Amino acid sequence: MSDKPRRDTGGTGTGSGRGAGQQGGSRTTNSAPASGVGRNPNPPAGGNRPPANQPSGRPAPSGRGSPPASSGRGSPPAAGTPRSGGAPVPRGGSTPPPPAPARGGTSARGGRSPQSRGRPQPEERERERDSALRRPQTPPPARPVVRPRGPVALPPVMTVRELSEATGIGASDILKAMLKAGMIANINQQIDYETAALIISDFGIETTEIVPEQMAGIVDDIKEVLKAQPPEEMRPRPPVVTIMGHVDHGKTKLLDAIRSTRVAEGEAGGITQHIGAYQIEVNHRKITFLDTPGHEAFTAMRARGAQVTDIVVLVVAADDGVKPQTEEAIAHVKAAGVPMIVAINKIDLPTANPDRIKQQLAAIDVIVEEYGGNVPCVHVSARQKLNIDGLLEMILLVADLEDLRANPNAPAVGTIIEAKLDKSRGPVATVLIQNGTLHLEDNVLVGSVAGKIKSMFSDSGKRLRHAEPSTPVEVVGLEGVPQAGDILQVMDDLVVAREIALQRQRQQRAEAMAASARGTSLEELFGKVKQGQVKELNLILKADVQGSLDAIAHLIEQLNQSQNEVQTRIIHRGVGAITEGDVNLALASHAIIIGFNARPDPAARRHAEQHGIDIRFYNIIYQLQDDLKKAMAGMLAPTFKEVVEGYAEVRTTFRLPTREIVAGVYVTDGKITRTGQNVRVLRRGVVIHDGKISSLKRFKDDVREVTAGYECGLIVEGFNDIEAGDALEFYRQEQVAATL
Repeated sequence: MSDKPRRDTGGTGTGSGRGAGQQGGSRTTNSAPASGVGRNPNPPAGGNRPPANQPSGRPAPSGRGSPPASSGRGSPPAAGTPRSGGAPVPRGGSTPPPPAPARGGTSARGGRSPQSRGRPQPEERERERDSALRRPQTPPPARPVVRPRGPVALPPVMTVRELSEATGIGASDILKAMLKAGMIANINQQIDYETAALIISDFGIETTEIVPEQMAGIVDDIKEVLKAQPPEEMRPRPPVVTIMGHVDHGKTKLLDAIRSTRVAEGEAGGITQHIGAYQIEVNHRKITFLDTPGHEAFTAMRARGAQVTDIVVLVVAADDGVKPQTEEAIAHVKAAGVPMIVAINKIDLPTANPDRIKQQLAAIDVIVEEYGGNVPCVHVSARQKLNIDGLLEMILLVADLEDLRANPNAPAVGTIIEAKLDKSRGPVATVLIQNGTLHLEDNVLVGSVAGKIKSMFSDSGKRLRHAEPSTPVEVVGLEGVPQAGDILQVMDDLVVAREIALQRQRQQRAEAMAASARGTSLEELFGKVKQGQVKELNLILKADVQGSLDAIAHLIEQLNQSQNEVQTRIIHRGVGAITEGDVNLALASHAIIIGFNARPDPAARRHAEQHGIDIRFYNIIYQLQDDLKKAMAGMLAPTFKEVVEGYAEVRTTFRLPTREIVAGVYVTDGKITRTGQNVRVLRRGVVIHDGKISSLKRFKDDVREVTAGYECGLIVEGFNDIEAGDALEFYRQEQVAATL
């Protein structure tokens, strides 16, 4: 600030000496007026012109004056009023009243009054709001994904999206892991818990399965139900008997003689085409019979976990002897672990020779009681109804030895024997009650089907109001057609039964799409052998001649004697092609099929591929011996096969400043790939180096592969002794599945 004294205007109100009364007014300085005499803080409205007797003072310099009055601007604020900040206090010490607005209510420069200066007008506020709305919103910062530390609880069935949300792993990462495992899926794909646990284990996350509350009492194994029953409630129950044997050996004829009905005459061609269940009464005791179309249905039901048979009656024709299907039936019975009774049929024929039948049975390790074994044998004639009572008494005797019991006071649990869709009655199922009593109007859950029992019929067509253990009944009222082997269970609430059925349907679809419920593969079996979970290796042998079977059986016996850790057991062997029955037996017994100069028929091959059954083929017994040794030790590793993909010859060589040698080659056959291949350097037919390709170029460009007929340059990694005239062989290692 200058020390010069302020100029006194002598009360003219000109402030600093400038003409305050000029048109449009001059700029107001920061210096305070000398006195307030003659000042009018509120000039009249027409005060744009100075009074006639008032001197104009010092004129404003050029360019600093206000525009003419015709410009439309209002008068400036009174002298001494600052443009910004608070109003100066006059000498009198009192605050002057606020200056009156000029004409039009606006100031001379800003077009607005001093009171409104600095406040946005409504139009400006509208524009600012529109601009803010049009401004793109800044997205919130992405929150880091927090993965759970402890085990993740997963439901039995879920989608990939739900799995991603539960574990904190991106859905894309889960889909990539599934693709590596050979499963093509999308984000809405349903997968079961086993598949999810397998995929999530690759990310180092532990999982546990959530068991819904309504699933706590669901029956998965009827044997466990029988074990859980109180002993004081258990009562003797009728035995369930299955008739098995070779075609046309008289199975249905024997059952016809037992029931005194003509069942066989109603069958097409005299062959049983369905599974039937019948109950008879002998000496005030009941016996339930299952008439099956051979052993296939017996094994198919057992493969699904249905163990309904208590005793098996093996029918062998006295004039025909033991046939391949008889041997297969015996193998299935042994695998099921149920007692067997041999019924030698057609003893009334002149060509019957029961002793020869017993000798043939002894040759396949079925020793009857007459020969010192533990298998009862009964001579019968279904056509003449000879010794039928003796067979029934033997069945009851074996049943007494087995001590078959059940609890008739518990809710009913049973197994579906057969099911069909009737045009008039809807879904109809034949169920064998194994524990408890089934009543009319009971709510039931059958596999993935629910329903209410509307009516029940016996095997003779009689209406029933209840069915006790070991009673086969035909039920009507299910909401769908169940599968043979499904477990029927009485439920308290039909709504809960429907929910569980729907959940099982989802799980079945997930398992079908994920292909997780497959047969036992050889790799899985060997993994269990390593972990000590499996001590026995089941095999099914099929060969071209009987001599090969005997040699392989002798070889396996020697291997079993050489060590005790893992024992190999032949559950069935036969001559000829691998059939669908062999695949069913392997599925039920978790066995591996060995074909020695034997191949599967088309039906068996399709069945094996559908259920994931492993079939191994051999034609050299020494290879079988070596692989069996490795398999029994749990050390069978995958093998690799060399695949030659290209040949080239070296035309010239170049040395780089890095001392590396570049070989200029001409590809004579196949192709050269920069990655994934090994190269052999041959000089006069002798391998002098085996390594990898470190660089591959055509002219100055790096290339991924070079095909036959083109030239290129390459560097063999770690080898600088390559010369013109050398031959190059390019190959890769291909992994081959291990064979047993």
